[in-house]
Amino acid sequence: MCREHQGPGPRPGFNRRMFLSATALAGAATAVAAAPAQAAAERWAPDPQSPRFTLAVMPDTQYLFDGPSIQAAPVEASLRYLLQRGRDENIVFLSHLGDLTQNGRPEEFAAIGKAFELLDDRRVGYSVLAGNHDIRSSTDDQRGDSPYLDTFGPGRFGSSPTFRGATPDGYNTYHVFRAAGREWLVLALDWRPSAGAYDWAKKVLAENPRTPVILTTHQLVEGDGGLSAHGQELWDRLIESHDQIFLTLNGHDWPAARTVRKNAAGREVHLHLTNYQNRYYGGSAMIRLYHFDLARGTIDVETFSPWLLSKAADELNELEREEIELTGPDDRFSLAIDFEQRFSGFAPVPARPARPASALLVPGTVAYWRFDTGEDGTALADGARVRDLSGHGNDLTAVRVSGSPSGALTWSGAHHPDQPGHGSLRLDGGKPPLRGGYLRTADDAPLNQATFPRGYTIEAFFRLPADWDASRNAWSAILGRAGAAEGSDEPPATLSLSNDRETQWAVFPPAGGDVITNWGHETPLGQWQHVAVVNDGRHTTMYIESCPVVRNPTAVSTGVATRGLPWLLGGYEYAGVLDQLLSAWVGDVRVVDRALVVREFMNA
Repeated sequence: MCREHQGPGPRPGFNRRMFLSATALAGAATAVAAAPAQAAAERWAPDPQSPRFTLAVMPDTQYLFDGPSIQAAPVEASLRYLLQRGRDENIVFLSHLGDLTQNGRPEEFAAIGKAFELLDDRRVGYSVLAGNHDIRSSTDDQRGDSPYLDTFGPGRFGSSPTFRGATPDGYNTYHVFRAAGREWLVLALDWRPSAGAYDWAKKVLAENPRTPVILTTHQLVEGDGGLSAHGQELWDRLIESHDQIFLTLNGHDWPAARTVRKNAAGREVHLHLTNYQNRYYGGSAMIRLYHFDLARGTIDVETFSPWLLSKAADELNELEREEIELTGPDDRFSLAIDFEQRFSGFAPVPARPARPASALLVPGTVAYWRFDTGEDGTALADGARVRDLSGHGNDLTAVRVSGSPSGALTWSGAHHPDQPGHGSLRLDGGKPPLRGGYLRTADDAPLNQATFPRGYTIEAFFRLPADWDASRNAWSAILGRAGAAEGSDEPPATLSLSNDRETQWAVFPPAGGDVITNWGHETPLGQWQHVAVVNDGRHTTMYIESCPVVRNPTAVSTGVATRGLPWLLGGYEYAGVLDQLLSAWVGDVRVVDRALVVREFMNA
């Protein structure tokens, strides 16, 4: 279904310099003081329904908080960037991957804790976890009190909109944010989880059985793309057997790396290492943005330093310019993920149920055909009838061209996921020689005479086969009128497919004159489509999947010419002679004698 843009997504080539020059981020050292009070008070409100959202990741910041050398400005710049761009990029959550500090000292945690108050003040959802430099690295989460826990323990998140719980020791937490119309869970695990933490994590997953999970921890993937010994333990004890975990994020090692493994269910888990502490200025508080786009089935990933971006161009030296944004294959990349399929094992999307024909008989319906009554794979015999469910007597009769196999017309259980009837007709036609079958209305069907002076809507579901070929199948029709228009060899009206698989609606006016044509884009092979042609009595608009196409003419178009001959489903006549037969699956087809709006379409 085509919908208005509901939220931001990744924009290749986005000019952050242009943005920063107009915001309080320019001059990061003074941005807090310079930021207007209005921006500070603006409500943090990610769009929970948009199919596009962004998860921010901040890896090891330890060298910025190292004893007497504390440099909070880069981290503050990154956090301000998230606040400034939160709405435009629909940033829903931030995950820090551990090693917040170098030595785990109270003064180090006091400084970074103060920086993160920028997010607390706006009630931004975020998670942190302990890295080996934040605590005694020889201990697991049963180590007891620590400056880390004093600063980033569960008590800090009492007013967080995403915090859901922690282990009794406080070192492992989980968080839930809402995006793309569903909940997502971030499981933030300690540097070394204890046996109790593993049990707790499994319990959390069991209590959220339909929620996709992003696991964050400090060490898992190493710089060569393999798993560390601890990472292998995490895989064996938790990740492999829990299909909900589809993405893991960790720091600790370098350089950045990523790998993909199959879990016990046979589905992919993406495992990513991101850490830049070895680079200029301790990584310059680099952030990585994971731009989820469920509409495209993609996660676009980028890595950059808002702190360096915030500096005026003439203040940057050559090294800083090199570090502003990282574009290596493990720093800037895209992941193709069919989210529905990936999550189907634990959160299957229920199929839309069939709808009764009576629910589709909107006012003005003059013909409605569906193909859900035959047994899948069985042929339609010559003369088989498909009833017009509108009750107006425009029944269709099957016709197989002489010499064509019996399988030229067969019933099929395949259908568009939003189609009212759960079935279709498989037409296996083409030329040369002309072969296949089609359906036609009777010679006396009322539809044959209709000219639709007040407007019309013609809708059809169809799918082209993978072997569709222009040399055999071009210029075939889904639905059209028989005969030739006055002064032309073309039919009076046809909804056709060009040699480039473009959908085409070509119609002559009843009073004579030139043909008026709407053109769609190239139709993908093997993918169900819904096409609608809507005329309001003056102009015609074609929609594909409820989205208007670009080549909709502005010329006045009133009515549809007719020679009083039958309508043909799957057949195309030229100069009044059958010239081409369709190769496609065709689902429900409806004709209405008025203009429908999108919400009235069959796929709505």
